Amino acid sequence: MAARVRLKLKPGKEKSLLRGHPWIFSGAVAGIEGAAAPGETVEVVSSEERFLALASLSPHSQIRARVWTFDREETVDPAFLARRVQRAVQRREALVHKDGAVRLIHGEADGLPGLIVDRYAELLVVQLLAQGVEQQREVLVQALLDTTGLTRIYERSDADVRGLEGLPAVCRVLAGAPPDTPIEVEENGLVYAVDVVHGQKTGFFIDQRDSRRRVAEQAFGEVLNCFCYTGGFALAALKAGATRVTSIDSSAEALALAQTNATRNGFKPEQASWQCDDVFAALRALRDRGRQFDVVILDPPKFAPTAAHLEKAARAYKDINLLGLKLLRPGGLLYTFSCSGGVSPELFQKIVAGAASDAHANALLVERLAAPPDHPVVLAFPEGEYLKGLVLRKLSDR
Repeated sequence: MAARVRLKLKPGKEKSLLRGHPWIFSGAVAGIEGAAAPGETVEVVSSEERFLALASLSPHSQIRARVWTFDREETVDPAFLARRVQRAVQRREALVHKDGAVRLIHGEADGLPGLIVDRYAELLVVQLLAQGVEQQREVLVQALLDTTGLTRIYERSDADVRGLEGLPAVCRVLAGAPPDTPIEVEENGLVYAVDVVHGQKTGFFIDQRDSRRRVAEQAFGEVLNCFCYTGGFALAALKAGATRVTSIDSSAEALALAQTNATRNGFKPEQASWQCDDVFAALRALRDRGRQFDVVILDPPKFAPTAAHLEKAARAYKDINLLGLKLLRPGGLLYTFSCSGGVSPELFQKIVAGAASDAHANALLVERLAAPPDHPVVLAFPEGEYLKGLVLRKLSDR
C-alpha cells in the first residue's frame, strides 16, 4: 500500500538520507502532511518535494522515522517484510549451527529497523525496538516461522529504547512452547547455558563470539575478567590454558550460571573464582593490594546509551582502563571493549590511550576486535558499529 502521509524535511536535511543513512531525527522534520499513527509508513520528501524514502513513523522518539526503503517503487507490505526476513536469514546460512547461537536479523543492517532476532539452537528470541516493527509484529513472526522452519519464538522486548519509542516493555511467548530455562548452546567447543527469559539482552552476548575465540587462543597465566556475566570470557580463557581466572560481576544470578557453565565444561573449582561486587570498587581494592594479572578483560555494559551520556561515559571508560592497565603485568594483554554506539572507534582508542598515559604504561595496540559477520554494519550508518574492542600488550611501566 502506497504511503498516504508525507513527512517533509527542512531545507538541507536530506543529505544524510541521500548517503543512505536510515534515521530521520526530529530536528530535521519540517512537518507531516496528513494524519499518521505510530509505526505507520510515511513518504519522506525533501523541502523541494523530492522523494527520498519510505519510513516508519515514531512520533514519540527523537528518531522520528526509520527508513524501510529508498526505492519509491517498493511497497511496504507483508510480502516486502517477508522478503527482508528471508534475505537476512539466507545471508547467515553458513553461520547457523543447530546447537549454537547466531544473530539472524540485525535491525537496520538487514533493512528491518528496530528488529533483532537471535537463534539459540531451536529457539528464536526477538526484540521489537521501534514503532514500525512493533506494528508489524504478527507479519514478522509468521515470516520467521515460514523462513526458518522453527516453531518456537520468545519475545524479549524489554530494552530501555522501547520507552524512548513510547512502547512498554514486553516479554512473552509468541509461538510454540515456552523456552527452556536455561537453554544450552555450543560455541567454539564450549557449552554455555543461556537464560533467554531473565538474562541480559536476548540471554547471551552473541556479538562477542569472535572475541571469545581470540581469548581462547591467546590467554595465559592469571586472568582477571571484569563484568563477566555468565562466564563467556572466563571459559574461553580457561580453554586457552589460563592457570586461574578471577571473574567479577554485580549480578549474583549471572555468577551462579557462570559457575554452572564452568562445571558443565569440566573445569575444576580451583581454576576459577567468582566475585559478586561493584567492578570499579573491586578493581580499586585489587590495585591497593598490589595484585597483578597476565591478562585483563574489560567488557562493561553500555556506559553511553545516548549522546547525552557521552561525557560521563568517557570518564568511566578511562577510569576502568586506567585501573585495568595498573593491574596488568608487563608482557600481559588487555582486552578492552565498548558497546556504546555513541562512542566511535576513534574516540574509544583515544580514551584508552589517555588511560595508558595516566597509568604510566608503555603499551602497544596489537589487534582490533569487532562483532562477527552476523552483526553487519551499513557503511552509511556508523552508529551501527556499536561494539569496539582493542587488544593491548603492556610492555613496561614508566
